[in-house]
Amino acid sequence: MQNTYFFTGFPGFIASRLITRLVRRDESASFELLVHPSQLEKAQVAVRDLCAAGTGTPEQFVLIAGDITEQNLAIEDEYLDELEDRVTHVFHLAAIYDLAVPQDIAYRVNVIGTEQVGKFVRRLHNLQRMIYFSTAYVSGDRTGQILETELELGQGFKNHYESTKYEAERIVQQLREDLPVTIIRPGIVMGDSKTGETVKFDGPYFVMRFLDAFSQFPLPYVGASEARINLVPIDYIEAATVHLAHAGAEANGVFHLTDPYPYRAREVYERICQELVGKKPIFTLPAAMISSALSIGAFRRFVKVEKETIAYFSCRAEYDSTEAQRVLGAAGIQCPDFHSYIEKAVDYYKAHRNDPEKMILVR
Repeated sequence: MQNTYFFTGFPGFIASRLITRLVRRDESASFELLVHPSQLEKAQVAVRDLCAAGTGTPEQFVLIAGDITEQNLAIEDEYLDELEDRVTHVFHLAAIYDLAVPQDIAYRVNVIGTEQVGKFVRRLHNLQRMIYFSTAYVSGDRTGQILETELELGQGFKNHYESTKYEAERIVQQLREDLPVTIIRPGIVMGDSKTGETVKFDGPYFVMRFLDAFSQFPLPYVGASEARINLVPIDYIEAATVHLAHAGAEANGVFHLTDPYPYRAREVYERICQELVGKKPIFTLPAAMISSALSIGAFRRFVKVEKETIAYFSCRAEYDSTEAQRVLGAAGIQCPDFHSYIEKAVDYYKAHRNDPEKMILVR
C-alpha cells in the first residue's frame, strides 16, 4: 500500500523539512496537508518551492483547507471519507509555541486542536503510525532526572505553553492504549547543525538579540546557576522523527529527543558571547534582576527578549533519553554536540539578524 502522510503544521519550518526527508525516503508517497485558510497562499508557495527544489511533484501534494480546533478538522465529509481509507501516517505538529502566549489561545490550539486530531486519527482504517510533537518541558517545574515514561507527577508550569502541551500530551497518551503512537519530546530546538538555518530567532537566539543590544558594554553572566540547558539541532529532530515513523512496534512510546550530554547554561552563554561579539562575560548579574528588568515592557521590547526565556537557563531538570538513544543509536542517529554547530548557528544569525520574518514580536 502506498504511504499517505497527513500533516498538521504545514507550511511550518519543521513540517516542510520533514516532508523533504520523507520524499527522499519514499519517492512515491503522497501528502495530505491540512492548512488553516489564512495560510493557504503561503502553503501554495511552500509547495511550489519544495517541487522547485526537487522535493516531489505537484501531484504528490494536496492542500486541505481546515482547522484543527473544529469538528472533523473542518474537512468536508466526502473528502474525510477518502482520507479514512488512504492515510497511513499522521504527523501532528500544529501548535502555539510562543512562551508568552495567552492561556485561551494556547488552550484552544494546543489542547482542543489535539483532541480533534485524535478523533480524526481514530477514524483511520490503515493507520501505521501517528507522530505527535510534544516537548520535553511538559515536565514543567520538576527538577532532577526526568524519564521518558513519566508525565503526570503533580508538576506546576512556567507558562501556558508548557501547561497546554502537557494537557495535549495527556490526550495523546490515551491514544497509545490501542493505536500505534509515537510521542516526540524535543529539547530546545536550534538551527541546522550543518547550515545554521532556522525559521525563527527564539529560544537561545534571544541571547544573541540581548547581546546585540549590549555588545559595546562589558558583558554579564545571567545568574550563577550550574543548571544545564538542553539544546538540539533541527536536523537531529528530523532524522529521528522520520526513522521513528517507520520503525514499527519499537517506536510505540515516548522519546526524549534531547542532548544526552548537555552543557551548563553558563558555558553555552559564554560560547555564544565569544562567537557573536568576540569577548567573554566578566561579571555576574542575578537572574532575578534580569527577570525584573524584562518585566518592564519598554526594556523587553528594546532588547527583543521574552521574559519567559530566562527560566530555561536555570532549569534544573535532566532529561533521560535512554529509549531514544537505544532505538536511534541502532540506526546511527545521534544528537550532535553543541560545540560542533554553535558557530554555524551564530553565523546564520549574523547573516539574517535583520530579517523581520525571523523575528519574534516581543510585547
